[in-house]
Amino acid sequence: MWPPVPQVEYIIMALKRTKIVDAFTGELEGQQVCVKGWVRTRRGNKHIQFIALNDGSTIHNLQVVVALDQFSEEQLKPITTGSSLCVVGTLVASQGKGQSYEVQAQEIEVYGTADPDEYPLQKKGHTLEFLREKAHLRMRTNTFGAVFRIRHHLAFAIHKFFNDKGFFYLNTPLITSSDAEGAGEMFQVTTLNVNDMPRTEDGKIDYTKDFFGKMTSLTVSGQLEGELGATSLGAIYTFGPTFRAEHSNTPRHLAEFWMIEPEMAFYDINDNMDLAEEFIKYCVKYALDHCKDDIEFLNKMYDNTLIDRLNGILKDEFVRLTYTEGIKILEESGAKFEFPVKWGVDLQSEHERYLVEKHFKRPVILTDYPKDIKAFYMKQNDDGKTVRAMDVLFPQIGEIIGGSEREASYDKLLNRINELHIPMKDMWWYLDTRRFGTVPHSGFGLGFERLVLFVTGMANIRDVIPFPRTPNNCEF
Repeated sequence: MWPPVPQVEYIIMALKRTKIVDAFTGELEGQQVCVKGWVRTRRGNKHIQFIALNDGSTIHNLQVVVALDQFSEEQLKPITTGSSLCVVGTLVASQGKGQSYEVQAQEIEVYGTADPDEYPLQKKGHTLEFLREKAHLRMRTNTFGAVFRIRHHLAFAIHKFFNDKGFFYLNTPLITSSDAEGAGEMFQVTTLNVNDMPRTEDGKIDYTKDFFGKMTSLTVSGQLEGELGATSLGAIYTFGPTFRAEHSNTPRHLAEFWMIEPEMAFYDINDNMDLAEEFIKYCVKYALDHCKDDIEFLNKMYDNTLIDRLNGILKDEFVRLTYTEGIKILEESGAKFEFPVKWGVDLQSEHERYLVEKHFKRPVILTDYPKDIKAFYMKQNDDGKTVRAMDVLFPQIGEIIGGSEREASYDKLLNRINELHIPMKDMWWYLDTRRFGTVPHSGFGLGFERLVLFVTGMANIRDVIPFPRTPNNCEF
């Protein structure tokens, strides 16, 4: 005969786990439940103990009430902050303040301990800087649990928005031989021996010996390939990681980040602006509807204007004005800017935020930028000086979306490529879309982390991506 299964193990095996978020619905009140999670705090007296348990499904901890006459000291000793538990007990309405329901523990199994002398999240009130140094554990905190649940819901909202509008999700390459932005700040991909690189007769690296037979890099954008999809499928969107080897160690820059880039055939600049405004309002509303508790927590703990700011995005129509009109407002503002402003300069965040936060007090879509400060693929206006670019500017963020109507003319696009000395060997396939059935088309790019930054009210972009990649930082 097999040895008898201990009673605690039998009860735990017999019950299906209840997520803590589901425990708070009240549907299981009065029933026996099995909850599992990590201990946030433990407190009490010689008669009763209270354990705050969290499993990541909600910002709210579930209080576990432990009557000490039912458990030995040896059973409870391993239960410290950071340890993981399985608790079987009755779910009841809580009589105390701070929680609506609690579990009256009948059985407890400790899955994993956390030594109080070594567990780095033992205390509350850690700074965000400290938690960045503990990135492998920081998701266990209330703050980062809230941020990354919101990030998930925003990602889902993006797919739902475009799917419901009939767009097709297109996977564009991460390894590319073209530089979509013309910035040249790309991470190189190679299988060559970096300690003994093959050379041509003139001393240059011989990339014909490399895996792809040419120099390749991690992509900075899927836009150009996205245009191939748009001129075939009508309307597509990309949503994936992009990379930039820019040595900018600031709260707004990452070396690895995610981009959403829709491209649409038969859209002009006005259609593009309409879509961008509808899209970003949809995402904000989705977050407010589906992440209420997490947003309220961040509003309370980090930015008490967050909810008002998010609601403001929904109620106001975005202002639309040209770059020239924006420059005039800035020049006549009397404000002192760190970077002088005049027609022809690329606007800095301080200029963009002045227009949004001080002058209009609502989001702004700025159009018709000087062609010399914008990418080669943007449609040129008849004045010969500007292009049909559009940037969506948000409070606290500055530019959150950048896009344009794309140049549909083969000759104009070719001339611009030649003006900028972009190698034709990299562009022949892109030009073919203008040779064979060219159409008016438009698109834009949204940096996903900037959207998450805005919706969470966090101040540093490294706090809205699970594993930030920045100069001198690649821990995992």
